[in-house]
Amino acid sequence: MPKVKTNRVKYPEGWELIEPTLRELDAKMREAEMDTHDGKRKCEALWPIFKLSHQRSRYVYDLFYRREEISKELYEFCLDQGYADRNLIAKWKKSGYERLCCLRCIQPRDHNYGTTCVCRVPKHLREEKVVECVHCGCQGCASGD
Repeated sequence: MPKVKTNRVKYPEGWELIEPTLRELDAKMREAEMDTHDGKRKCEALWPIFKLSHQRSRYVYDLFYRREEISKELYEFCLDQGYADRNLIAKWKKSGYERLCCLRCIQPRDHNYGTTCVCRVPKHLREEKVVECVHCGCQGCASGD
């Protein structure tokens, strides 16, 4: 007789410290996904989801790299379970990308003329002072701002 697989996940030590915040962000994410987008542009409906995803990844990143409050095991667990975006955190560790809002803003294939998003331009070099990214609603994530 084959073994029965269970979906029980072993949580690493320290999980109880960050669980309430991650659960709260998950609840907000569900609200944002279910929120009606009447009267909004198609891209504007996704902005709250991008914002919450960024917030959740930044929370895990700050706990591990800045405050050093969680273990490497717990950090890897959060990445493996999808609580944080591994690729976005990898970019945050590189110079010039410390404040990156989302990965779509640096992909040239998603923009006209094969460049990056307008939110990546430092504020002192912009012609227009108030600019919103079409992809995620960011108003500026250049490292020099």
